[in-house]
Amino acid sequence: MHLLNLGILAHVDAGKTSLTERLLHTVGVIDEIGRVDDGNTVTDTLALERRRGITIKSAVVSFAVDDVTVNLIDTPGHPDFIAEVERVLGVLDGAVLVVSAVEGVQAQTRVLMRTLRRLRIPTLVFVNKIDRRGARYEGVLRAISDRLTAAVVPMGTTEGLGTPGARFVPGLGPAALDVLADRDDDLLAAYVEGGLSGDRIGAALAAQTGQALVHPVYFGSAATGAGVDDLVTGVRKLLPAADGDPAGPLSGTVFKVERGPAGEKVAYARVFSGTLRVRDRIPFGEEAGRERGGARAEGSGAAATEGPQDRAAAGRAGAKGVGSAGSVRAEGSGAGSPGTRDPQDRGAAGGSPKPAGALAAGSARPEGRVTGISVFDQGEDVRAEAVAAGRIARLWGLTGIRIGDAIGESRKREAHFFAPPTLETVVVTGPGTDRRTLHLALTRLAEQDPLIDLRHDEVRREISVSLYGEVQKEVIQATLAEEFGLEVAFRETTPLCIERPAGTGTAVEFNKKDPNPFLATVGLRVDPAPAGSGVDFRLEVELGSMPYAFFKAVEDTVRETLGQGLHGWRVTDCTVTMTHCGYSPRQSHAHQGFDKSMSSTGADFRGVTPLVLVEALRRAGTRVYEPMHHFRVEAPADTLGALLPVLAASRAVPRATDTRDGLGLLEGAVPAALVHGLEQRLPGLTRGEGEWESAFDHYAPVARGTVPERPRTDQNPLNRKEYLLNVTGRTGN
Repeated sequence: MHLLNLGILAHVDAGKTSLTERLLHTVGVIDEIGRVDDGNTVTDTLALERRRGITIKSAVVSFAVDDVTVNLIDTPGHPDFIAEVERVLGVLDGAVLVVSAVEGVQAQTRVLMRTLRRLRIPTLVFVNKIDRRGARYEGVLRAISDRLTAAVVPMGTTEGLGTPGARFVPGLGPAALDVLADRDDDLLAAYVEGGLSGDRIGAALAAQTGQALVHPVYFGSAATGAGVDDLVTGVRKLLPAADGDPAGPLSGTVFKVERGPAGEKVAYARVFSGTLRVRDRIPFGEEAGRERGGARAEGSGAAATEGPQDRAAAGRAGAKGVGSAGSVRAEGSGAGSPGTRDPQDRGAAGGSPKPAGALAAGSARPEGRVTGISVFDQGEDVRAEAVAAGRIARLWGLTGIRIGDAIGESRKREAHFFAPPTLETVVVTGPGTDRRTLHLALTRLAEQDPLIDLRHDEVRREISVSLYGEVQKEVIQATLAEEFGLEVAFRETTPLCIERPAGTGTAVEFNKKDPNPFLATVGLRVDPAPAGSGVDFRLEVELGSMPYAFFKAVEDTVRETLGQGLHGWRVTDCTVTMTHCGYSPRQSHAHQGFDKSMSSTGADFRGVTPLVLVEALRRAGTRVYEPMHHFRVEAPADTLGALLPVLAASRAVPRATDTRDGLGLLEGAVPAALVHGLEQRLPGLTRGEGEWESAFDHYAPVARGTVPERPRTDQNPLNRKEYLLNVTGRTGN
């Protein structure tokens, strides 16, 4: 029995969930087909999904087709929930991309296909709604070829298009053979010589589909069932089965987390290798030193904690001797730039010598015991004693598990497929809602969607969340009301800007030299880096010059501090280099134990690093960038005169214009914060005939008006006295 983990993806309202229902009915999993409008579909299980008629959370259901067991994952189609789709992509063996025969290729369709092709996920295209008035065949095929991929293989034609009796007529035409032959020289030679058999063509189609070189296109209707049998055959014959060795080392990925009826945490995981059994104790999470937290990882990080082993390392290093303040000593005490240490000192400070420029893995990953497993089988969620490679399972017992965590051996983590949220809003408590209860509820929601990125402002007593759009905000509000009984409102949505260094800046604080109250020397240099590169932390000091835990404390604090730059926004696309380091080794009074007041700890490095980093940023300067969307508007040509001034007033910059067959086409860039307003106004400006597509494209410098400032939620290292008062309880040494 082969396994296939199959994703169903589409632009919202293309009929994705309806197709899932029809597939389940076709293979015999359900006796009656549910309707999205009636709120009785199998995969839309949330009350909010049933009421609004949209998919919000991914859902898994399993069925068998001959010798293939398919784990089908229904994903959200609305762009506000693209993060849910991203988490699913990493566990798929194949996908079906649903396109409407009426609306054709839409904004989200293009985003999804671009990503599927980049990840080389084998994909079938299903053109739905051929029974609807206005359905097209040639026009949709042309749009798929022009706007998605030219490597399309039409798997047949249609009859009765646009009528309730519309049907799909399977059969490969000459155009399909041309596409296949273009990617296979042997097939091309046989094609020219006229020696192609049906089996040879079928084998080439399966091979090229499995390698994501071509994309078979089926037409049909989820409502009537037309073409669905042919799609099922394509899923079975053309998409590759899951691989993985059940006897190999355990390796898997968590793509969804939810809470059970008793409040217990349940993780959805794809097992890529090995076999996981109930009562197994397994490591999970990311390797030490790797960032977590989704698309915003390059600007965030939790401060390292200092354990007993860290202090012990510091003590062993200090046993060699104590240096005077301001000197560079082999023992690493005092202040200054990198010194040298003999091999014995290097070993005491945290292991064998390592080259400057990188930090090695630190503490071990957390572990947990699996207390329960369930797998998906013929539409049911079935308890099991074990889950083997290739399958998707629900896991109980891993209380600290989070979305994106690896279980067992870590796999290479892919870069994020879609843009991070570009909007944020403040959650306002309603009558009878207290902040503590709201915080707990939002924390639970953040378990399921880490990219909402809770942000607490203790001074203003506010909680803000990151968003993809207004629909997501409405869903959060409804979820808090229905699941937690909390009434909330939101302030106006604002853009989520970033900061980038404008130049190079350096700063240093020396151990035991005023005005530094911390027993630590830290010097940092901030340099600009290419757009999209994130944050890179490097060393220009010898890794063995002080205990590893102190280096780790500096790096983690750098990443955390960069979460709020000079204007309060996340700082990214920069390289931070540690240029100076030093510490006071473990010391004690005669016949007494460890004296913290005389010896450096991780807290000293976590305390001084923000002061050094913000001073380096001050000297480098930062510039605020706002998120920009690429937009595409298609509207009657005679409405462009009314549309263009509105776009200009919204700071939209058209980069391309075209008119054909009475339609005008505009493409350009517009600030993300103004997209929703334009979408709302478009129907009135275009007699209801305008089509708007937009997606995040890039960040652009804020060029007009006052530079936006974001209130700080940290200890404010920009104000030294305030920071020291908050951290140490005093304003100086």
